[in-house]
Amino acid sequence: MKRTLRMALATAVTMAVTFGIGCTAQADQTTDKIKSTLESRMGDATIKSIDKTPIPGLYEVNLGSQIVYSDATGNYVLLGDLVDTRSSKNLTEARLSEINKIDFAKLPFENAVKVVKGNGSRKIAVFSDPNCPYCKQLETTLKAIDNITVYTFLYPVLSPDSTAKSKSIWCSKDRGMTWESWMLDHKAPTTAVSCDTTAIDKNLKLGRSMNVTGTPTVFLADGRRLPGAVSADKLEQALSAAH
Repeated sequence: MKRTLRMALATAVTMAVTFGIGCTAQADQTTDKIKSTLESRMGDATIKSIDKTPIPGLYEVNLGSQIVYSDATGNYVLLGDLVDTRSSKNLTEARLSEINKIDFAKLPFENAVKVVKGNGSRKIAVFSDPNCPYCKQLETTLKAIDNITVYTFLYPVLSPDSTAKSKSIWCSKDRGMTWESWMLDHKAPTTAVSCDTTAIDKNLKLGRSMNVTGTPTVFLADGRRLPGAVSADKLEQALSAAH
């Protein structure tokens, strides 16, 4: 009797393990099929990963700077945000923030314009173009935020004039003051470009490697990013969550 029971248990365990492996293999086959289908139809799009979503039959397709959704065949794609109506949480935004996390401590802060407000205990890094209106809007928002250190990585992507202004700001005696004078008070930088400006080239290379496709892009101390000119309330909430 005991021997029969042991055999039955062993058989059950074997079936459970086999079933588990089969499910995993099936999931892998599905995501592989979706990836193959979409890559053949989406041109230059680079698919970094494909994962299940909380909705049966719907898959998250990670394109790096964007998330789209696909059915199990790859024949249909949804563009837009996935929102949990129970909590009003934007699941797409949360996932983008998670998959694009960086190691904040490893940023090359020596290549950034540093501005300290209050005790400077809270830290953010911002990739910003001097001619970007949304970047100027963010600078206005930052006036209402205290006890923060802002590392601005000059990221001139809009025009040759953006590059010229960035280099002039970088060569200024007081970079922080010159940056804020331009962004907040519209006082154009006038410093001659007579210093080493390779930091700006490095910022451009760094930003591309981190999928910074627009300005401003804010990185919090915990590595999460906040795209666009966020409001003061949203920034305060994010800063509190990052600690």
